[in-house]
Amino acid sequence: MNASFERFETFARGAVEQAKIRKRLLLGLLALLVLQLYFVRELIAAELLFGLGFVVLLTLGGIFYFVGAIGERSFNLIETGIRAGAPVARRAYSKVEELSKKPFRHPRSESAQ
Repeated sequence: MNASFERFETFARGAVEQAKIRKRLLLGLLALLVLQLYFVRELIAAELLFGLGFVVLLTLGGIFYFVGAIGERSFNLIETGIRAGAPVARRAYSKVEELSKKPFRHPRSESAQ
């Protein structure tokens, strides 16, 4: 392990000492650094977009859940109201039916003769 490190070190020192190689090496490292920064920025932007999408889906899911829960609760309240109002409606219907069987005018009135 030590021998390979020493070979790499001598290669690096020789490359740094030569002006052309040093310039190309610095340009390559700079390009690599810029590409890494660009890649990281793109990943952050993609993660923010995915996060925004998940927030929208979570909001829509919450809205649908609450609308469903409110609808379920309203069905229970309507059922309770119908159970309370059904006897009243039956009595009213029987009164209307009773009134419909009676004549509107008295048989001995002027308009009936």
